Amino acid sequence: MNTTCPSPLVDSVARAAQPLRGAADDYDRLLELIGDASCVLLGEATHGSHEFYRERANITRRLITEKGFVAVAVEADWPDAWRVNRYVRGEGSDAGSEQALGGFKRFPTWMWRNTEMIALIDWLRRHNLALPPGRHPAGFYGLDLYSMFTSIDEVLRYLDQVDARAAQRARHRYACFDHYDADSQHYGYATGIALSASCEDAVVTQLQDMLDHAALYVAGDGQQAADAYFHARQNARLVANAEKYYRTMFRGRIASWNLRDSHMADTLDALMTHLGQATGAPAKVVVWEHNSHIGDARATEVSGRGEWSVGQLARERYGQRCRLIGLTTHHGSVTAATDWDGVAERKHVRPALPGSVEALFHDTGIGRFLLPLTPSSEVARALSQPRLERAIGVIYRPHTERHSHYFYARLPRQFDAVLHFDATCALRPLERGMHWEAGEAPETFPVGL
Repeated sequence: MNTTCPSPLVDSVARAAQPLRGAADDYDRLLELIGDASCVLLGEATHGSHEFYRERANITRRLITEKGFVAVAVEADWPDAWRVNRYVRGEGSDAGSEQALGGFKRFPTWMWRNTEMIALIDWLRRHNLALPPGRHPAGFYGLDLYSMFTSIDEVLRYLDQVDARAAQRARHRYACFDHYDADSQHYGYATGIALSASCEDAVVTQLQDMLDHAALYVAGDGQQAADAYFHARQNARLVANAEKYYRTMFRGRIASWNLRDSHMADTLDALMTHLGQATGAPAKVVVWEHNSHIGDARATEVSGRGEWSVGQLARERYGQRCRLIGLTTHHGSVTAATDWDGVAERKHVRPALPGSVEALFHDTGIGRFLLPLTPSSEVARALSQPRLERAIGVIYRPHTERHSHYFYARLPRQFDAVLHFDATCALRPLERGMHWEAGEAPETFPVGL
């Protein structure tokens, strides 16, 4: 594999790149590329870079105001995001955006409890409250499936309000989980290695019960009843999928990854259908997830191991109605942990490895740019061979960088366009502990070389 960046390739990228200067028209060309697409997936190379959140918010505002998008769907749990959804639509009891984000208590809290999300949520609420009568507000939704026990509580709360006998049946079924003390991983471990019987039949039966009674539950109160039922149904479906996910996660990464991404893609599909019925027109949704989820897995080495992604499933389902936009960086700092459930740290991001996509972009000398990847373009042909690409999630371990954070990908098949920000800064969590405030010592510490 060639690990150099030959000058003709750098020149090809530089010619195709549109510099981003912080101007109001920076994303005009991106919106032209998006065209009439109803599903736009915006990625990120890390879960903790300030610029990624800020620029996705800038693009999202334009999609909502100029192209009629009615929802932001993010890599977060459904019930926690629903609380934010109620707030931005002028509902619920939260007094402000930070309080509305209070449901995000599970690691990694900084992904959604951060200063950039406060700004976006405040804007969404102002936008919605200023809409003329009859215009559908822009919502905020979660696609992920980690919230098994919170979602159980949401199903029971809903049924207590609309059907007391159904609530009693649901409590009996969900009692299967009672001795796991709301610990999803404990449940997954115990059932995954056959120490305990699974709750699969109970959660599937409960979901079917919800589906069977749909007509009864949405019979009154118009859209308000439809929204409440949709929320409860999604929570019941999440419990069923999460139960399977936690049983699967101890058997192998590929099966659990595929189940999770299938759940997120199915949730996106259900959301677009529900919002389309509510608005009377095809719904347009913008998705925020990591590059590894929103990129087309068929263009990466993980496809050979049998993995798929939300981006791949979206392309297969929506075709030209979806656009996949990746975001990359070369160096800087990032908010991440060293281990799962660890504290948020402000870490140095090492310069990208030679031969990587990020190193190639760095060599153009353009600090921030948009790179359209139209299949027939010169730059798409030039980038058609596999190259290393970096992925930093909620964990960053720079000392095992190549093994932990890189994979091979064919960029023009993975994304429809890429936004590159050569130097990025760590996302600012709302709760910044001493480890984050201090940051890491420079890599040359203590000799300063």
